[in-house]
Amino acid sequence: MSDYAKDVLVETSWVEEHLDDSSIRIVEVDENPALYADAHIPGAIGFDWRKDLQDQVKRDFLGPDAFGDLFGRHGISNDHTVVLYGDRNNWFAAYTYWYLKYYGHDRVLLVNGPREKWVSEGRPTTADVPSHEPTTFRAQAGDDAIRAKRDEVLAALDDDRKLVDVRSPQEFSGELIAMAGYEQEGAQRGGHIPGAASIPWAQAVKEDGTFKSAADLKELYGGKGVLDGPSIIAYCRIGERSAHTWFVLHELLGRDDVKNYDGSWTEWGNLVDVPIEKG
Repeated sequence: MSDYAKDVLVETSWVEEHLDDSSIRIVEVDENPALYADAHIPGAIGFDWRKDLQDQVKRDFLGPDAFGDLFGRHGISNDHTVVLYGDRNNWFAAYTYWYLKYYGHDRVLLVNGPREKWVSEGRPTTADVPSHEPTTFRAQAGDDAIRAKRDEVLAALDDDRKLVDVRSPQEFSGELIAMAGYEQEGAQRGGHIPGAASIPWAQAVKEDGTFKSAADLKELYGGKGVLDGPSIIAYCRIGERSAHTWFVLHELLGRDDVKNYDGSWTEWGNLVDVPIEKG
């Protein structure tokens, strides 16, 4: 995978060869958390994105102490390399990758392909839940160089920063506020942030969920002018699909000036007195 800017992907064959490697922790994060209970990679830890990775009172993710406690309780230390995968072409796996980077953990890899690829290849699965000794995981202060908040997005409307909307064309146009079959955390209005380019996240992967080549990815995002600005902000509806696009732009294409707006359309579409475009 030398054509990518960073060596952050591992193939399913590599994962199978490292199932007994004590220096790594495999973590599955699915949009549908019930899949983990049915079958998962042997030794994989399962996180429920809604119950484990989100604050249960306010709409936000965990603070650094709670995040560190979660990982430490599951036997993940700062010395472990975390290998992530999940369903839906790694939506929430990529989100968790971004989340770990936000809290300063650089030993993290993403499987090149979702859990469906692992299963279709006939690789081993189990329903057994691993038991790891609790350890210590210390999260650093959040890295705002990779996270955008609403005030920064609003400011970007008046400068040269590029916005990329990675939702479906129907969501972008305002025809639908949210797609059927997706997790719903609704917005009052449909449409998109003014000036945003529409590049649905799934255009970055092939049929089997593995990533397209660096050349194809540069053509995809460059063709819409996203790579021309001084910085890029990606958004979707709740931040998981845009984390996937952040991974493509930041990790695979090496753009250090990319942020994920995880407030995304659920926040923007509910804000009072902000501009929205349709069509």
